[in-house]
Amino acid sequence: MDQCKNCGNHYSKLFSIEMFGQTHHFDCFECAITALAPRCGHCNTLIIGHGVEAGDLIYCCAHCSRVEGHMGLQDHSTSTFAPPDIR
Repeated sequence: MDQCKNCGNHYSKLFSIEMFGQTHHFDCFECAITALAPRCGHCNTLIIGHGVEAGDLIYCCAHCSRVEGHMGLQDHSTSTFAPPDIR
């Protein structure tokens, strides 16, 4: 039986995520997020959404990026794109 990379749980229903050429095994999404999600360059929160990027840094929101001196980033797109209905 395989073992969760994050919590060490031995579980028969692990799932795998390949990231940057390495395969990681987890027993739940919470463990996967804890182990693999990037952290905000300002407040250190886990970023589980898109975040905003400035150079090599990622922030959870435009506010955090502005506090760090990156003034041109925005949280919301002005795009009129509508995602397809996936019902």
